[in-house]
Amino acid sequence: MKAVSPPVAQLRSWRSGLAYGLLGLPLAFVALPLYVVLPHHYATSLGVPLASVGALLMLVRLLDAAAEPLLGRFSDRLYQGSVRVVLWVAGGSALVQLLGLAGLFFPAVEGQWALGVWMVVGLLFTSLSHSQLVIAHQAWGVRLGGDAVQRSRIVAWREAPGLIGVVMASALSVALGAAPMLAAFAMTLVLGWGALWFAPRPASGADKAGVAVHVSLARAPWALIWRPLAQPSFRRLLAVFLCNGIASAIPAALMLFFAQDRLLATQPQIAMFLVLYFVSGALSMPAWIRAVRSWGLERAWLGGMLLAVACFGWTAGLESGQVAAFALICVLSGVALGADLAVPGALLARLVESHGEQGRSEGAYLGWWNLATKLNLALAAGAALPLLQWGGYSPGTQDAEALQRLAWAYALLPCVLKLMAAGLLYQLLVRKTPQFKGATS
Repeated sequence: MKAVSPPVAQLRSWRSGLAYGLLGLPLAFVALPLYVVLPHHYATSLGVPLASVGALLMLVRLLDAAAEPLLGRFSDRLYQGSVRVVLWVAGGSALVQLLGLAGLFFPAVEGQWALGVWMVVGLLFTSLSHSQLVIAHQAWGVRLGGDAVQRSRIVAWREAPGLIGVVMASALSVALGAAPMLAAFAMTLVLGWGALWFAPRPASGADKAGVAVHVSLARAPWALIWRPLAQPSFRRLLAVFLCNGIASAIPAALMLFFAQDRLLATQPQIAMFLVLYFVSGALSMPAWIRAVRSWGLERAWLGGMLLAVACFGWTAGLESGQVAAFALICVLSGVALGADLAVPGALLARLVESHGEQGRSEGAYLGWWNLATKLNLALAAGAALPLLQWGGYSPGTQDAEALQRLAWAYALLPCVLKLMAAGLLYQLLVRKTPQFKGATS
């Protein structure tokens, strides 16, 4: 029997939207140092072999991914109580995350073996605390409810500040170094956590409307972890998300290597590329919300995928020194990124509501969803970096064949994966499976 969805909490003004979404800025801020800058830092500045960095990153991300469903269920249990409990646990996770990131960029050990162990331990602490905070924040948004446009707006308020955070992280880490980056991260983390206290409150087990849900969950505390995977509609949506996510994670892991060695770009130019990409993504969010209103969630996401394929196909043919062309590609692919950020989360939220799980066990769905995200990152780093090394590429090389393999890995492989994701999404549209009915509802 379906649970009754809790009342919808509208984001009635930009203030309420910002109060909820501001925490997305530091949560996304930390992603670029962890998944883009850190591998490059350990491979070039600290001298850890590229294959070792890739293998260790894959190990940590697989462990982190395996913990996601448990963290999702833990989030459901937190929301059975007062929202204040959620907020204080989020504050503790934020503190652990900050200390872990600082330790990763300023290791207290030397030597390849010791640095490898330090990186694994630091990444586990940082990634697990980050995952817990991300799931709690996402669950808050899912519990606010609403139609497709409202859900897209909630996701946009979370993801747009996130893109600003990534821009800040890219500019600070590439241009100024780790210390200014960590100081900015600490400040924005405190601001985001503080703003969440003033955001529209989701339903919780402490609310009168949440008593029945609380009792139901108490009877089956951990069995609900597996329930999302029993839903064919969720498995199909997760397959699209996974395939599309791997396509995006590979260029994220290889971007600095491609820009420095293939394009021979300078550090200021690389910072400009990152800023253009993420600013374009942030500025495109209102346009994608209008696209959702006109086309529906699925068709808007499909349009973003096809735009990304065109951009990566162009990138594969770039030669050394074509900085202006790559800057334009960063703008266009950033627009495509806006669809990846605004639409999938809204699709998941609608699916959770359609299954009667809103305000009940959305954390379990978000746990598997974030497991897919971490699996994308693990496969990208764990496969792409060692393959490049075995193919003759090493950071700083100017060997033509090695650079060609780098371009293929950076651009053509994501094209193939994006087309596969688009094909899966189109099949779901044609079949009109339950979670894809009522695109604009």
